[in-house]
Amino acid sequence: MALSADSTDLIVIGAGLAGLVAASEAYHAGRRVLLLDQEPQASLGGQAFWSFGGMFLVDSPEQRRLGVKDSEELALADWFGSAAFDRAEDYWPREWAKAYVHFAATEKRDWLHRLGVRFFPLVQWAERGGYDGQGHGNSVPRFHVTWGTGPGILAPFLAKVAEGVSAGRIEIRYRHRATELVTTAGRITGVRGEILEPSTAARGEQSSRVVQGEFEFSAQAVLVTTGGIGGNHQKVREQWPGGAAPEELISGVPASVDGIFQDAVQASGGSLINTDRMWHYPEGIHNWDPVWPKHGIRILPGPSSLWLDAEGQRLPTPLFPGFDSLGAVRHIVASGHQHSWFVLNKTIIGKEFALSGSEQNPDLTGKDIPALARRALAGVPGPVQAFLDHGVDFLQAASPEELARKMNELIGQELIDGVALRELIEARDRQVASGLGKDMQLNAIREARRFATDKIMRVVPPHQMLGKEHGPLIAVRLSLLTRKSLGGIQTNLAGQVIGNDGDPIEGLYAAGEAAGFGGGGVHGYRALEGTFLGGCLFSGRTAGRAAAQACG
Repeated sequence: MALSADSTDLIVIGAGLAGLVAASEAYHAGRRVLLLDQEPQASLGGQAFWSFGGMFLVDSPEQRRLGVKDSEELALADWFGSAAFDRAEDYWPREWAKAYVHFAATEKRDWLHRLGVRFFPLVQWAERGGYDGQGHGNSVPRFHVTWGTGPGILAPFLAKVAEGVSAGRIEIRYRHRATELVTTAGRITGVRGEILEPSTAARGEQSSRVVQGEFEFSAQAVLVTTGGIGGNHQKVREQWPGGAAPEELISGVPASVDGIFQDAVQASGGSLINTDRMWHYPEGIHNWDPVWPKHGIRILPGPSSLWLDAEGQRLPTPLFPGFDSLGAVRHIVASGHQHSWFVLNKTIIGKEFALSGSEQNPDLTGKDIPALARRALAGVPGPVQAFLDHGVDFLQAASPEELARKMNELIGQELIDGVALRELIEARDRQVASGLGKDMQLNAIREARRFATDKIMRVVPPHQMLGKEHGPLIAVRLSLLTRKSLGGIQTNLAGQVIGNDGDPIEGLYAAGEAAGFGGGGVHGYRALEGTFLGGCLFSGRTAGRAAAQACG
């Protein structure tokens, strides 16, 4: 089936957050939009639905109420210190970084607030860095959790798209997998692809790829928002920086996040850059109740767990939990092993373990204030307790020797020495008893507790880890968890795709993770967190508005 060239203005490929934002912006501008997605209707909204809803904001009212002194200047310095842009093709990513930080410091919160989005008042401190003032990390807390998590971010854009559908100006075609762009006289004029058989797969579940037909649609412009590659382990391994990708990976995103359409953009002359820059997590655990293949969950840790490599050695300073994700990934991969460990106790897990994902935070997702209040009380949160009870990665023991034995049994190798593990924990406990000490992790914990959110709900006071009142001891096996592509389709500040000749390709736009969240890699090498959903919002809004104007 084909639409005539004048039957629609804009085709948006991909119905995740960036695609929904772009479609709603184009509809708001009076354009007609055709929205295509390879998944069934149950997965409308894509990865954003599963997210924790973290949002990077600068100098927000929430920060100021907590005494946080932030500024656009400081945020941009942190961004550039983390991104470490060092390539000629980083020109547009640099420009997008400047534009995004300005957006986060000015109209982002007000824009979302007008749409009905609200934020949890206790701002979190992610990616703390721990290097010097010019290095990686957030100098201050900037991670604002959306009230309603990922579904709360999606809600206003789903409503706007539904309004457009009711008005007859937005049409959504599910199970339409785009495979090729159509070029006419040097301009992108449409898209071809395959119609997949109907699927009853629930949200996030792997759906059928059986083809039952073909399609070709025409439009004045095409906007690509097809996401990253985190569910496609073959592509992740092919693009792993320096090669030597880990043999074992678990997936933080559904299998539909396959990155395949980026190849179609490249085949039409679009430039892909920084594809070796990826954002995977070292704190992944196997989901005891999986939805998609190799389904993993990320632990959002406080700073108190001892982080050990596969052989029981502490990771070097400042690779403490929550300080430098990429640095930890690099260290673990270089060790030659596929896993690492958190060693902690019942007191630490009760306050410091949060799990990423809307489904792992039913109180925040459901906007349930009584349930949220119960989370703040002593004890292990329900979703975390479920992993303690059922998770294959979670071990408990009364002594370091018993814990080491269980760790070795789980791995199937004698890598952890029980006596050495006891000595390591006892050495830490002596530093606690000193009241001062030379252990930089303990000093970081004390410093974190100067910040209200950490003291209230995220960081336990330093204590004797072997104290019986804090037991039992717990070990958590951590696996590498795939998540985000930091590179992708190169775009200018209007979201136009840049061709291999350096010029914009007429009629072609890209946004979201497919475009490296803007420009083909707005984060450089490292992300400051809370910037992925925000990158989809900003790039989707920007490209949607620009494409709508071009269709005029």
